[in-house]
Amino acid sequence: MRYTILLIAVIGVGFAAMACNRETPQPAVQTTTPTTDPETQKLQTMAARFAPVELTADVAALPDNERQALAKLVEAAKVFDALFLRQVWEGNEAMLIDLARDDSPLGRARLHYFLINKGPWSRLDENKSFIAGAPEKPEEANFYPAGAAKADVEAWFKTLGSAERTRATGFFTTIRRGPDGKFMAVPYSLEYQGEIAHVADLLREAAGLTKQPTLKNYLEKRAASLLSNDYYDSDVAWMELDATIEPTIGPYEVYEDEWFNYKAAFEAFITLRDDAETQKLARFGSELQEIENNLPIDPKYRNPKLGALAPIRVVNTVFSSGDANRGVQTAAFNLPNDERVIAEKGSKRVMLKNNQEAKFRMVLQPIAQVALAADDRQHVSFDAFFTHILMHELMHGLGPHNISVGGRATTVRQEFKDAYSTIEEAKADISGLFALQFLVNQQKLDKALDQTMYVTYLASMFRSIRFGITEAHGRGVAIQLNYFLDNGGVTVAQGGTFAVNPERIRQNVIDLTRDIMTMQAVGDYNAGKQMMEKLGVVRPQVQAVLDKLTGVPVDIEPRFVTAERLLSTPNGSTSSSQ
Repeated sequence: MRYTILLIAVIGVGFAAMACNRETPQPAVQTTTPTTDPETQKLQTMAARFAPVELTADVAALPDNERQALAKLVEAAKVFDALFLRQVWEGNEAMLIDLARDDSPLGRARLHYFLINKGPWSRLDENKSFIAGAPEKPEEANFYPAGAAKADVEAWFKTLGSAERTRATGFFTTIRRGPDGKFMAVPYSLEYQGEIAHVADLLREAAGLTKQPTLKNYLEKRAASLLSNDYYDSDVAWMELDATIEPTIGPYEVYEDEWFNYKAAFEAFITLRDDAETQKLARFGSELQEIENNLPIDPKYRNPKLGALAPIRVVNTVFSSGDANRGVQTAAFNLPNDERVIAEKGSKRVMLKNNQEAKFRMVLQPIAQVALAADDRQHVSFDAFFTHILMHELMHGLGPHNISVGGRATTVRQEFKDAYSTIEEAKADISGLFALQFLVNQQKLDKALDQTMYVTYLASMFRSIRFGITEAHGRGVAIQLNYFLDNGGVTVAQGGTFAVNPERIRQNVIDLTRDIMTMQAVGDYNAGKQMMEKLGVVRPQVQAVLDKLTGVPVDIEPRFVTAERLLSTPNGSTSSSQ
C-alpha cells in the first residue's frame, strides 16, 4: 500500500508539472516547444493530439459537508489510477517511478505521454511502444498468468463446472497459477486487497459526511462490495442513486482484456448532477420498451420486459481515474455491465456534459470543416451530437444480452470474447441512429434531427476512427462507415469530401442494426470476426481525410481544476464557484 501511495503522488506531480506548461487551449493542435532532440519533439507532437481542457463543475450550491464528501471521493478515485496501471501491465508501476526521476526535457515528454496513455504504448497508434525497452502491449493485460498461452487458459475454462466457470470467466477475478502450477481464479478482493481496503475506508468516510440518503446507501454498499467481491447490491444501490453528487466507482469495463473481454478494469467518475439537463432527457427512459418492441430483428430475439429502471443522468465531471481517464476520454457510459442487474433492474445512462462540450468544440467542429461536403457542414449541431451519444448508451441496454446457444444458457459477452467490445460498440452506434429515427417518425423528437443527426454522426465517425482501429469504438465506427460506403448511405465527392445520402442511409441503418443484433442473438462469434476483418479497416478514401486532419486535436486532455481546488482547501470546502 505504501508503494501505491507513492504512485499516486508521482501521478499527481506528473500531471501538475504538465499543467504548468499549458496555455489556454485553442481548437487546433498547439505548436510544440522548439527542441534539438527529435525524440522529444516527436513525443510532444504525439501528446499535442490531446487538447488541454480545464474541466469544471459548479460546487457553489453544495453544503460544506457535501463538499467534504466530494473531496473524499476524489481521494478514493485517485487510488484507481495506480491500480489500473497494475492491471494494464505488471511493469507499469516500476516504469512510472523511473520516468519520474528523469527531469530532462525528454524525460518530461515521456512522463507526460505515459500518463495520458497509462502506460508506454500509444493508444492512438495501434499501441506502439514509445519508450525503449517496453515490451509489446500484452493483450491479456495483467489479468492472466505471465507466460500463459491464451489457448491453454481457454481450454482450462472448458474443464470447469458451471459455477466454477462462471466465477473464473467473471468480471471480478484474475487468473493466476497456484503453488502446484495449475490455473486458479483469484477474487479482486484478494488480488488488490490493500488498495481496495483503502478505497473502502474513504467511501465510508464520505458516507459519514453526506446527508443524502441514497448517496450514503450507495457508498456504504460499494465499500462492502469491494471487500466481499460481490457487487450486486451496490450496483442496485447505484441504479437507485438520487443525489447531487453522482459517483461511479469500481471495476467495470472489459476493454483492457483483449484475450476474452472478461475482466473488468478499475475506474471512477466523480461527477455532479445537472438537474435541468437531466429532467429534459428523463422522457427517453419511458420510450425504451417501445423501441425494443420495434427493433428490426426477429421478435423472438426481443426482450418483452426490459428492466424496470432506466435512469438517465446528465452530469459534469469533477474527476475521473483509472480506465475512465486513459487516452481518449469518455463522453458517456451505460452501466452496470452485469447481465443479472440489467435483466432485473435495467441500466443507467450517464452523460458527461462538460466532456462532450469540450469534444464538440475542440474536435468535432474542426473535423466537419475538413471532412464534410460544404452543404452538410451547416447541419452539424451539438444537440444531435449529444442526443446520439445518449441514444448510444441507451441502446447498450437493448437488444440481445442473455442468449441460448445449442441449448446452453450464456451471454453475448461470453460468446463473442475478444470480438465483443467492437461489435457491441458498433451495435450501440448504429441502433442508436435507428432509435432516433424511430422517435422522429413517431413525432416524439424534433423533426430537425432528421436532417442533423446523420450529418453530425458522419463527422463524428471521423473523430472516432482517429482513436485507432485497435480501439473498440474506433474499429466499430470503421465497420459502420465502410458499410455506408458499400451500400450508398454515404458518398465521396471528387474532391474527397464525404456526404450523407438521405435516400439510402435510413435503410442502411435498419439493415446493419438487424445484421449485428441477429449475430449477437445467435452467438455467432465467427460472423463477428469476419465483419471486423472485412469492414473494420481504414480505406484509402477515409485515410485521405484523416491525413488532412493533422492540425485538429484527436481528443481532449482534461485538467480537473475543481477537484484540485477541493483537495487544496481545508476540509474540502471552497468559497468560489467553478
